[in-house]
Amino acid sequence: QWVLQLAEMCRRLETKEEKVLPFYLSSLADEEQRDAQQVLQEPPAEPLAQVLWDYAGLERFWQRVNKVTLEEQVLLQKREALREGNRWLQERLQQYLAGISMNQEVPSHPSPV
Repeated sequence: QWVLQLAEMCRRLETKEEKVLPFYLSSLADEEQRDAQQVLQEPPAEPLAQVLWDYAGLERFWQRVNKVTLEEQVLLQKREALREGNRWLQERLQQYLAGISMNQEVPSHPSPV
């Protein structure tokens, strides 16, 4: 019951885009979607299916959890890519600065030529 209350609280905090746009586009044809809706509206006969049917209201909740999990993974990958890019830039900067310091040292020593 507390999960449903939490889901309702989250629903109130959704942005307009989240309320209007679906999380996932269905790949079913119109006729297949109608058939699926009809099946979902009929109470199931098997005990396990009945338990799942009782929790059908949590479907949107689990969609949100899955969406957040996917977004988290994407952000972790982006962060790692940025770290790699930062390391590469730091190495190039060190090489550049080492090259500058070597060029400044050369004129300070008289050329034997």
